[in-house]
Formats: sequence, C-alpha cells, structure tokens
Amino acid sequence: MLLALLAGLRISTRRAPHSASTAVSLLRRHGTGRAISYTAVKGYPTNVLTLDQAQEDGDVVDSGRVKPEHAVISTFDLFSIGVGPSSSHTVGPMRAGKIFITDLQELGLLDRVQTIKIVLYGSLAATGKGHHTPQAILLGLEGSDPETIDCGTIPSRYEAILTNKSLHLGGNRRIHFDMDRDMLWRWDQVLKTHPNGMRFSCFDADGGLLATNEYFSVGGGFVVNEKTKVDENLFYKGVDKRVVHGARLHQTHQAEEGDPIHPSKDDDPGHPPYPFDSGNSLLALTRKHNLTIAQIVHDNERYFGLSEQDIGDKLTRIWAVMDDCIRTGVSTTERTLPGRLKLRRRAPMLYRRLMRGFYPGIGIPATHLIGANMSAGAVDAPDDMKVDQVIEDRSVSLPRSGSSRAPVVTGSFDHAVLPVPPRRTNIPAVDFLSCYAIAVNEVNAAGGRIVTSPTNGAAGVIPAVLKYVVEFVSDDPEKSIKTFLLTAAAIGMLFKRGSTISAAEGGCQAEVGVACSMASAGFAACMGASPETVLQAAEIGIEHNLGLTCDPIDGLVQVPCIERNSLGAVKAITAAQLSMASDGVYRVTLDEAIEAMRLTAADMSVKYKETSLSGLATTVKIPLTVPAC
Repeated sequence: MLLALLAGLRISTRRAPHSASTAVSLLRRHGTGRAISYTAVKGYPTNVLTLDQAQEDGDVVDSGRVKPEHAVISTFDLFSIGVGPSSSHTVGPMRAGKIFITDLQELGLLDRVQTIKIVLYGSLAATGKGHHTPQAILLGLEGSDPETIDCGTIPSRYEAILTNKSLHLGGNRRIHFDMDRDMLWRWDQVLKTHPNGMRFSCFDADGGLLATNEYFSVGGGFVVNEKTKVDENLFYKGVDKRVVHGARLHQTHQAEEGDPIHPSKDDDPGHPPYPFDSGNSLLALTRKHNLTIAQIVHDNERYFGLSEQDIGDKLTRIWAVMDDCIRTGVSTTERTLPGRLKLRRRAPMLYRRLMRGFYPGIGIPATHLIGANMSAGAVDAPDDMKVDQVIEDRSVSLPRSGSSRAPVVTGSFDHAVLPVPPRRTNIPAVDFLSCYAIAVNEVNAAGGRIVTSPTNGAAGVIPAVLKYVVEFVSDDPEKSIKTFLLTAAAIGMLFKRGSTISAAEGGCQAEVGVACSMASAGFAACMGASPETVLQAAEIGIEHNLGLTCDPIDGLVQVPCIERNSLGAVKAITAAQLSMASDGVYRVTLDEAIEAMRLTAADMSVKYKETSLSGLATTVKIPLTVPAC
C-alpha cells in the first residue's frame, strides 16, 4: 500500500533535511495485489492545497471522488472495536501507522530505518492534539492496533516516547524520535484527496529516503490512499491482508449489468449475493427475495466467509463492548474528563438519579434496585463495588426520608406572574437514552474502549438506542441485537457510498446525523416495521440533522459532542415513531436525503468541518490547540 510520491517529499516549509541526489524506484507487487513503491527523490509535492484554497472551492475534496458501484462492505468494518476519542483522528491514524510499519517489515526495510518524519495536514493538524492523533500514530508505529491496545497504557507509553525521545518501531527496532522535529503540523494545508491527510516518510542512516506514503483517514476508522481509495473500501481495516477472505480481496464493487438486484452466482468472486447501491435498490431486493434488510446484510456477510455462528458471535461481541462501555461510563469514580476544559462527568450522576438502573449496585442503595423483575439483559455490578457504595457527591445524593428541604424558588411572589417552583421531570425514555449516550461518549472522550458506530464522535447514539430496545422493548434481546445492528449497518453503508461519514468532509451531520439515521432504522426494524418504513425512519433521522456543524471546543471530542449524542439518540427514536405512524405516506426518500447531505457537505465552510476555526470553538474563547510548527 505504500504509494510512490514521484512529485517528491515535503516535510516542512524549509528544504527537507534528508534528501538524495538521485531517484530510485523499486516496484513490488504483493500476493494481495498491493502495488508498493519506494523512491528517494528531491523536490516538493504538488498535491497540497492551502486552507484558503480549500475554502474557496468547498467541494474540492469531493470533486474527484469515484463512487463504488455498490455500497456493500462488511458490517464488521462499519462497526469495529477501537479506542477513543475519534475514529478519524485516533483509530484511523493508529491503523495507518501500523500498516506503514507492517509493510516495511514485510519488505525487509525496517532494520534500515533510522529516522521517521510525520506530517499532518488539514483537520488532522487543526484538532489532532485534542483528538489524541500523535499518541495514535506513534503507538501504531510501535505495532499497536486500536482493537487490542490496552487503553490504560496509552498515556504512560506516549509520555515515555516524549521523555526518552525514543520510538520502538514495530516492537523490534528502536530509533530516536523528537516530537518537535519529526512530527509537523500543517493545519493551513490540505491534501486533495481528503482533509484528514498524513504523510509518513522513513530514512536510512545516510539520510536517504527509504519509503514514503500518504494516508487518508476518511471517517469511521477507514484508511485509504490515493491509488487504493476505491478498492481499499473492501478491506482497509485489515492490516494483514493474508488473513482476509478472498471474496473481500477480489471484489470489484461493480453490480451485475442488466439486473442490479439479482444475486450473483456462487462462483463469482466479484460480488456479494445481494449488492445494493441505494435505498431504492435495497428496497427492491427485499421485495424481490422476500427478505428483511437485516437478512440481506446477513447473507452478504456469509459471502465474506463468515458462518452463521461467526456472524452471531461477532454481533454479540460488538454489543458486549457497547454495553460494557455504557456500564463503565455510569460506574466510573472519575470526576472530570481529560483536557483543559476540565469537563465534569455527568453519566454517573444521571444514572444515580434514575435510581431504577439496570446495573445493580452502582451508586444506588439496595432498596432502590430492581429485584426479581429485572430484565434478562441485566449484568452484575463490578466486583470492586459494593451494593451500598455511593459515590461521594453531596450535590446529587439521593433524597432520604425526613431530610428533604424546601426548594429554592427564584422570582418574586409579589408579582402578577408568580414564579414556578423547581421540580424534577420523569420521562424514562428520554432519561435513560440520555444517560446511556452520555456514558458512552464520556468513555470515548477519556480515550477508553469504544465501538466505532459508525464513528467515535457519534459512538453514543447507536448503543444508547439499542440498550433501550434490549432493556425496555424487546422480548428476545439476542434477536433484537442482530436485527438492529445488521439493519443499521445497511444504512451506514449507503451513507458511506453516497455521501460521507467523516466530519472533516461533512461536519457533524456526517457523524451524529448518520448515527441517528442508522439508529432510527434499527429501532424501526426491531419494532417489526416494513423495509420501506425502516428506510423512511432513516430518512427522517438524517433530514433533521442536515447542516449540523462540527466545531469542537479546544479541539476536544467533548463539547458539544457528548450532549449532541444524547439528543441524537432521542431524535432517532422519535424519527422511528414518526415513520411507523405515517403509514407509508412520505415525500422525501432516503436516497434524496443522502444526496442532500452530500451537497450540504460540499457547500459547508471548512471552518465547520472539524477544524475548530469557528462556531462554538471560537465564541467560547478557548484558543485552538495547535502545537508549535
């Protein structure tokens, strides 16, 4: 996957300190079909745009994009286990770093590497520090993977790299690494392929360029480069292509000519059995073959080499991580989130106030626990927490009999309009949805274990809605989990093909908006809605998120991200209920809404695309955190 940059290498605004007088190119082709090129060259690249140029041509990144002929990818690429706080700025860069090192190892070049230079462009540079991009890249270069890395070791390992100025490449070769010299932040420039661009270059002891590559983190943890951005859509989350099923490696992403909804032949390595490229074609498949959307996606997964048991186990694993993330968020004793905002965690407080939670023993007296009537989906309290343990917080402690005080009323009683005394509302659906979503995103903001669904910044919406289904709605949780995730995955695939799931391309409509649409569809499917109604739910979910901007304060995935997930979860259920109450009467289709989102993203100012250059990021008066370049 190492891409030849024949236009040259640009490391900073000055001449690159390591250059060679001659250009040498070696092209090898792996068994997986990856073209790999190494070159030592002089000069500067020509594929760089300034931020001002990107602003003048809002859709410059999208203009050269070629859509794959169908939208089908693996559900387990769309839902993948990773680490917070960002799928595009943390998970993707970590994968890119490991891919780069893996390729060097396979070609026998790792032992010759003496120096590595990293350049971050556009949104990665603008908000990378708050999104933990440096940590992700460096630990990826050390051989770590987002799914398996011990989240608790990330801060100490990163600090050791900075303090010792030493990087252990692939866990095998130790080199000198100076963050101030070897990682450069070009927030004022974007590469043409995607705003989340990064360039890795490695040099030998004599300063000769051994290898270089540009990677683009396109949202949801997906990583591509210019020459593989279409084909990589099949398997670019797998670092080692030798373990990827052949159906994914040889798929062409082109639908059957003449009959786009006809299942491909069993011996055809180029297509899944039910390829679809739009909501309309997906709906046609369900009608033609009398299948639900979840069944369509399930059968496509079978084509990727997974047995029925494998699919069930993987879906269960995804849900288990989601559920554990909620539990971690509501049970933590940490009071604040990392970062300069010192934002206070709210999920534990909200969960205690609900009293009738579904994790026994977490911060509530035993007398308030749900007993024999507890849902089958309940889990036990953590071993280190006693049933009577209450997190110390006088401001949110539960009221005790005989100790309640009269509320403080604001306003004058000597007035024609009397003040209203404060009172607590009790709307279980909204309360639980909000608590679950906030819990997930607080874990994400702290760099914890997360499921990218479809991104980290929107990772609270789908788990919150699915948790609500499992605990409050479903009579068969296992069936609901499968139906929900497979249905939501189909909607996510359509957005990934037809628009974007990257905030750097489309603002927050591409993250929380898409997650809301996916959750709406999943909820409607679990309620037994027809495929047409499910797609209508997805349309309502995205329609009322169009234009949503991404302007995180201080470049952190905290404000407004955490609360926005809460609102996205509530909106998802509302959208599903509206669709089911509409009785098939609607005017706007999902395909039209996805196209509207694409156009909105193209027209949106780059200041509102995960750059923290406007909106809340500037009105709150906290400066943009950009390291000294």
